[in-house]
Amino acid sequence: MSRLKVIANHVAADTATVSSVYVPTLQLTQGQPPPFAANGGLSYMSFDRNGDAGTGAATEAALNQIAEGKGQAVIDMLDNAPPGPIETKWGIGFRRYSECLEYIRENNIQAPEGGLALPLRYTIHEQPSYSIVSSNALWRDPTRAADATALRKDEQDNARRCLYFPQVMRDARRMDEYYPGLSPNSSECMDKLGVALAHCESKCQNFYDAAEVERVFYPEMEKLLLEFFPDATDALVYNHDVFDKDYEGDRTEDQDNKNPGVNANYANIVHNDLNDNSGRVRCRELLTKNLRNFGREQHYTQAQADAKMSRRFMSINLAKPMETVCQNPFVLCAWPSFADQPYITNYRVYDDRVGETTRFSYRPDHEWYWLPRQTPTEVSMLKCYDSVTDGSVSRWSFHTACIDSTAPEDAPCRKNVVVRSYVFF
Repeated sequence: MSRLKVIANHVAADTATVSSVYVPTLQLTQGQPPPFAANGGLSYMSFDRNGDAGTGAATEAALNQIAEGKGQAVIDMLDNAPPGPIETKWGIGFRRYSECLEYIRENNIQAPEGGLALPLRYTIHEQPSYSIVSSNALWRDPTRAADATALRKDEQDNARRCLYFPQVMRDARRMDEYYPGLSPNSSECMDKLGVALAHCESKCQNFYDAAEVERVFYPEMEKLLLEFFPDATDALVYNHDVFDKDYEGDRTEDQDNKNPGVNANYANIVHNDLNDNSGRVRCRELLTKNLRNFGREQHYTQAQADAKMSRRFMSINLAKPMETVCQNPFVLCAWPSFADQPYITNYRVYDDRVGETTRFSYRPDHEWYWLPRQTPTEVSMLKCYDSVTDGSVSRWSFHTACIDSTAPEDAPCRKNVVVRSYVFF
């Protein structure tokens, strides 16, 4: 019996008798290799101790991994490498954006019309990573100061275990040039590629007002989703983020009052927000607990949630600019170009749950899309999770922010709102 099955059987027996924590079944995509993940890919919810949802086990694992020193070895390798390009098993990478951009220009790497060749930032560490979120009680526990120091350094070091690699952006508006007959504004595009475009003329006047966004924009996006996916029965927009590096008002996050604040930074490491485990965990949390749900309250019993999730459901992120995007564009990667690639799990450790996001290592043939000067009525859509695992549809896309080297030096940074949703069939 494989190690994965042994762990699965052990956890199933354990959790059935000692824990009421929801443990998702690991549901890998047909044809996709197992991820770079802890516990053979099984959720840390499997290791619940007295209702901690596996957060204690995840924190221990993070500290043990730091002690092993493999992550530090990657940093040492980068620090000790001679100046210039760094040879990796995936291709030539660069420590600095400017070095990679110079390589692109010297080698005359071309993009199709409407596209652009740019450096993108990928992790080069194929090992699970851990992030202890800011609300975790560990940061306020004076007896764990040494652990906090080690974990904080490791979180900062995650960014140091990355390199820039050259990639080509295609214009998403020209999708039918690359896939004849496939409109970027269709559910078929989302099923095939994990990315799509939509049109929205929102009545929301102030996207910095979280209450107005919830009251006006959430229903607009739910309506958009139900129209975009005609077979869907329900759509739930459950939270949002606002990105504006130049914002001069109060950025403070206030989860209790459903206010995400205003982000000054753009996520510029290639990643996806969910994976095989967290796509299901997050959905069930919303249906049964309203956990960190800014949208409509849900009142499903455990059995009702199981029934709803027994049918197809997916998680979609929708990004809408507040003004035409001039710098720090949002770029998306299409599923077929990485469908056979293992993802790298990043664990986000709260006090009451362990979330999972993913990162990916570089491939030169990743199929990237962007919207040059994306306008306020253009909504870019990316799939973060799909419950269909047989390979017939995209499971997810991945995405990042990047720097547009062709933009004027004084070009304003992207101002946009991103909502997260689930769509049920």
